[in-house]
Amino acid sequence: MQVVKGIFSWNEGIQSLLTPNQSTIKQPTKTMKLDLFNLEGETAVVFGGTGVLGGAMAEALAAAGAKVAVVGRSEERGMERVRSIEKAGGKAIFQAADAMSRESLMVASDAITAKLGTTTILVNGAGGNKPEGTIAPGGDFCKMSLEGWQAVFDLNLIGGTLLPCQIFGAKMVAAGKGSVINIASMSSILPLSRVVSYSASKAAVLNLTQWLAREWATKGVRVNAISPGFFPAEQNRRMLLKEDGTYTERGQSIIGHTPMGRFGNSEELAGAVIWLASPRASGFVTGQNIVVDGGFSSVTI
Repeated sequence: MQVVKGIFSWNEGIQSLLTPNQSTIKQPTKTMKLDLFNLEGETAVVFGGTGVLGGAMAEALAAAGAKVAVVGRSEERGMERVRSIEKAGGKAIFQAADAMSRESLMVASDAITAKLGTTTILVNGAGGNKPEGTIAPGGDFCKMSLEGWQAVFDLNLIGGTLLPCQIFGAKMVAAGKGSVINIASMSSILPLSRVVSYSASKAAVLNLTQWLAREWATKGVRVNAISPGFFPAEQNRRMLLKEDGTYTERGQSIIGHTPMGRFGNSEELAGAVIWLASPRASGFVTGQNIVVDGGFSSVTI
């Protein structure tokens, strides 16, 4: 099949499958544009869209043509993101919701449907870590509280993935189409030191992603994950960078383990999220974990 400047020569592609005699038949040439990443007509719901990484994904989806609902608790930060999207020519709304509450999510889902239409793209970017679920240097894993462990699991697995998938995913399944994009982590693949409950909970997110992908594959709904490498944001900035902008000891260790020698920029997640959101660009992709890490996962010693 011949490709010229983003155009498929559709007729020539069909003719290449014919016998030599058949392919000599002259027919009018038809072309089909490679419009793989246009999300016009799609409605995207972005949990965690008030944060740095989720916000960058929300802006990328809007720039590709999707109507975007920025979902979170902070109306101030949510409206700031909405204004940024609208200034760039996109369409967006802010919807307050508590991801840990089924009732709150049901109200949010109905409100978004009324304002933007049925959700076709769901980005589960809420989550994080808590000090009580972390082992400090020299700390004792055996003394970590069950409450601390459960709090991090609730944050990442229950509110960060399970409940949004149940509430918004139900409408996708009913409509017979949609793309769910769960935000996992590098620690989903290999556990990171200290953040034991975070690593375990994000591994569970990746497992749930694969389980749902299998369940919904024949129902028109694809389920995938993105595992960002190290991107400075609100929750991890102090862990990675000092106040003067230089690396902390842990930040330097991460940089030394990253072939590209730097942290990621939030905008560098745009390509992955748009690709997974597009039913044309990734229509046969489900149950996958897309790693965006500057090569971190490729290094052993």
